[in-house]
Amino acid sequence: MSAEQHPRREVVTGVPRSAKRPPGHAPARSEISEQTTLGATYVRSLMRSQLRAALYALGTLALLVGSLPLLFALPAAFDGNVSSPEPFVWASLGVAVYPVMWLTARWYVRRAERNERDFTRLVEGR
Repeated sequence: MSAEQHPRREVVTGVPRSAKRPPGHAPARSEISEQTTLGATYVRSLMRSQLRAALYALGTLALLVGSLPLLFALPAAFDGNVSSPEPFVWASLGVAVYPVMWLTARWYVRRAERNERDFTRLVEGR
């Protein structure tokens, strides 16, 4: 090689670093699909939050239904006349119990959907 000839330089080009990268798997998604310890922790976290919401709803309904015998015994305690507590029973069931059950169920569904939405955001990296 003579002094005048320099080795040829080659330039390697690729996607510029500032260019947007193609969408790939978010770290959390790959952790879950590969069933790593971290992925299992993510899934356990979702399951725990769903269980917590279910137990709150169940506890609310248990308190509601468990207190019904006391509520139905109330008119007899005040009046002393046990002749016809049926209108009170039907009114309390229709006016007090069913709306509370509906609100509890609605709260539970919204809470479960929010837990799933938060988990999806975590997994997708948004």
